Amino acid sequence: MEPSRLFWGEDSQTMASVTSAFATTFARASGLDLRPDGCVLAGDRVIHSLGRQTGAKVPDSVYFDLIDWICDYCDDVTELVFQYADTFRIDDMGALGLAAKSAPTLRDTLVRLERYFRLVTDTAAYQLLEQDDPAIFVFEALTLEHPALQIRDECALAAVAKSIKAFCGPRLSLNYVCLRHRCRDNPVRLQDFFECEVRFGAEKNAIAVQRDMLELPNRLGDRGISDFLTQHLDDEIARLSNESSLKEKLIRQVSTKLSSGIPLASEVARQLGMSERTLYRRLADEGLSYRDVVQDAQSALAHELLSATSCSISEIAFLTGFSEQSTFSRAFKRWNGQAPARYRQLS
Repeated sequence: MEPSRLFWGEDSQTMASVTSAFATTFARASGLDLRPDGCVLAGDRVIHSLGRQTGAKVPDSVYFDLIDWICDYCDDVTELVFQYADTFRIDDMGALGLAAKSAPTLRDTLVRLERYFRLVTDTAAYQLLEQDDPAIFVFEALTLEHPALQIRDECALAAVAKSIKAFCGPRLSLNYVCLRHRCRDNPVRLQDFFECEVRFGAEKNAIAVQRDMLELPNRLGDRGISDFLTQHLDDEIARLSNESSLKEKLIRQVSTKLSSGIPLASEVARQLGMSERTLYRRLADEGLSYRDVVQDAQSALAHELLSATSCSISEIAFLTGFSEQSTFSRAFKRWNGQAPARYRQLS
């Protein structure tokens, strides 16, 4: 069993999911049709099934499996990326799509995607970094590693690039695009699509634009409509925040980042759409500290990895944010009263 299926399995109360519109777009991009009952059709013939109804949201494991299956079905995966960008309709994202399209400037569009993207999925997030020139619009995975993420990430950046060019017109040019994975095809194909340099093996998945480009007006920009939709999105975010405890959300966010070390509270707070001060205040309201939540995330992930994978103890130490196996073993014994190897033996 892969680590990405563990903490976010379908029996988990904190299961990650995506809007079914993304799954439908992947199917259409490959010339197929995804029905609400989860069946994938070629013409009128069922050739694949997700094994469940899609509904408004699809569990991340189901979504990633669909992407893997479509990649195997298609002869040209890079062409699939281009078709996804062509097929993607930002209006399918509901109020978020309309707010992004009607935002007055490119910066406003990117800020709305950054702030409200978790309404359509909790498997990824956007972040606009403006401190340097060019500015960087980062697309960050919030799930553990999965083979489907490479294609998902390329498709996401391709769809954003195509959308913002449509919003701003020919005045918008990208500085470069970077992808974390290595190039699997002729890089010129992606460079021709994005009309800029594409860098592989990068630290982040991101689109870079000169900072002055952020001031470009959107062709359909309307501040009144945008503000109205933004208020609606704020209400949706508030309702979403009340559906589960802050601790559950933090454990999900922290667990996906532990393999790179313990994330800063400020970074996690930003992903949740709040300030670091607000995060600490809300944790205090629940009688918690950030350190408590990090330890709970490490403990829960360690239990899952020990019980359901063949990962070595040293690998599990790394995946749960420890630099040394000995430090992990001491912490695990402090949490559970027994060493990791003994826990695995008895589980």
